[in-house]
Amino acid sequence: MARGAKRKASQREENKENSTKADNHKEQSSKAATRSKRVKASHPQSEPEYFEEPRQLEDLWKAAFPVGTEWDHLDKVYQFKWDFSNLEKAFEEGGKLHDLGNNKVYLFGGTEPQQVPYKGDLKIIYIPIVVAVVSPCPPSDKIGIKSVQRETEEIVPMKQMKMDWIPYIPYDKRDSQVVEYSRNSPQIFVLGCTQRRASLKHMKIDRLKKFDYCLPYLMPIKEEELELSTEVDILFPQEPNPPVYCVFDWQFDEVEEFADERIKEEELSADQKDAFMEFVKEKVRQQKKENREKKEARKQEFEKMSTETKAAFENLRYYKFYPVQTPDTPDISGVKAAYINRYYNKAHEVL
Repeated sequence: MARGAKRKASQREENKENSTKADNHKEQSSKAATRSKRVKASHPQSEPEYFEEPRQLEDLWKAAFPVGTEWDHLDKVYQFKWDFSNLEKAFEEGGKLHDLGNNKVYLFGGTEPQQVPYKGDLKIIYIPIVVAVVSPCPPSDKIGIKSVQRETEEIVPMKQMKMDWIPYIPYDKRDSQVVEYSRNSPQIFVLGCTQRRASLKHMKIDRLKKFDYCLPYLMPIKEEELELSTEVDILFPQEPNPPVYCVFDWQFDEVEEFADERIKEEELSADQKDAFMEFVKEKVRQQKKENREKKEARKQEFEKMSTETKAAFENLRYYKFYPVQTPDTPDISGVKAAYINRYYNKAHEVL
């Protein structure tokens, strides 16, 4: 081979060797850069998040449906983070609702719209309350429907208003069977309602309003506890003048004097006096008839009861719970009251 050819072959070998070294150097630099990027991209491991476990009865007050609260105002009940830890503690050792023997606890909710101070101003607040009834059996399977806007009072089965006593299951028992829980733990029942709000727009107005006027019912055990009103609402039409609206109490008012007073106040025209008096008398007759029917219904229902059931009803106790005051909730200390409703009257204790 010629000398020049040998020199060219030697240069090609040298260039090839240098190229291989350069490629190896690039590959090593690339790997080093990748490792560097990975190190830069990695972050210190974040601290694990811890969530406070719910208390066993934390949602108990919400489980008790606020009976008689207007549907349009339900959201106002839950606009504050109300604290019912007093209700929860009542089930702990030493509490009012702990170790009740054969008794169970039946809870129903409600709301009391009150004007109370909040953030330097007076506001109407829908205050939630919970009533606990201690009894060996459900205090009633009926609901009362009554308000000043309704002429008559209705006592209907709970299920007619889609309500019933429902077992309440604490958080730690919710993976267990209800039957197992009921055998081994104190029984708590809440008055629940299965009526879906989404379907309210398809409901007739009269049916919808019945929900607004519902009251948990309790049959009066003693006859003197039976509320028999001596008042009647009067709405007397007199065209073309405005109707006369007033309340007549037959225990204290005399019909003719009552009519003369309306004329004197220019509520009633003189030529309508006789018609007005007859109208009032008819309303009084209707109210007295209702009172007689109530007495008879109570008597018949009481006679059907067993001796044990009568004894249970005579020993019923009920407690009324208000929310505990917190910095985030309105001051309700000045509006607490023992009165529950027309059937239960007053609670034995307010907590």
